[in-house]
Amino acid sequence: MTQPPEYTPPKVWKWDSESGGKFASINRPIAGPTHDKELPVGRHPLQLYSLATPNGVKVTVLLEELLALGNTGAEYDAHLIDIGEGDQFGSGFVAVNPNSKIPALLDHSTTPPTRVFESGAILLHLAEKFGAFMPSDPADRAECLSWLFWQMGSAPYLGGGFGHFYAYAPYKMEYPINRFTMEVKRQLDVLDRRLADNAYLCGEEYTIADIAIWPWYGSLVLNRVYEAAEFIDAKSYKNVMRWANLIDARPAVQRGRMVNKTWGPLDQQLHERHEASDFDTKTQDKLRPAD
Repeated sequence: MTQPPEYTPPKVWKWDSESGGKFASINRPIAGPTHDKELPVGRHPLQLYSLATPNGVKVTVLLEELLALGNTGAEYDAHLIDIGEGDQFGSGFVAVNPNSKIPALLDHSTTPPTRVFESGAILLHLAEKFGAFMPSDPADRAECLSWLFWQMGSAPYLGGGFGHFYAYAPYKMEYPINRFTMEVKRQLDVLDRRLADNAYLCGEEYTIADIAIWPWYGSLVLNRVYEAAEFIDAKSYKNVMRWANLIDARPAVQRGRMVNKTWGPLDQQLHERHEASDFDTKTQDKLRPAD
């Protein structure tokens, strides 16, 4: 391994706002709002404030799956939070999520509205609220929660570790890329071994554990994040690939992937979702001036 010039940490660290790579503008070492901005509120009880990153996709997929089961109470408004423009630092959003990360949910079916932040907490809140995608058997429930929290603890190595240094850092660095590639491949091996004898993460039942893990690890092996499928030899994880494609084929998953998406092919974007019909008549088209 090539030895780069050694970095000597200062006695007191100071923020260099130019050193963060592609997403330097959205990262800072302090919390709290930077500006006053109220959040919009639609007509449905569930108000989601998000973006179609893997963490955001978890929630929109679950909501679309709940609606596909006939849970009309899962109708929702999905408002776009443009993290590149700093929407997550507006006073309204910070009031819902003091951590200033998407997604955030306001459940207006309670008085006062219930705020839920952190994607795993939102999945658990919705699964319990509607009694779906969560096993009822105590042992199966424990297995589901274990895999849900496995994702919450593991994905930062994939996103903030591997993804950052492989795809977004200001320049390629051998040591962190090697370090995080090794860990991500270990995690994929964990999943591959589990899925060798199970259709889904918790057995034969599709649950919020799959919905949480798929947008990260399924998207990785399907080459939808970081363009790294070849680099990590994704095809060698045959059970993960089988599982990723199985979930990818679900209509609710295909709809959920579109919500709050503002990049990629236009037919796969839905900037905001307020009605089911928005998938046919896009919200962004409604806002576009007539030709």
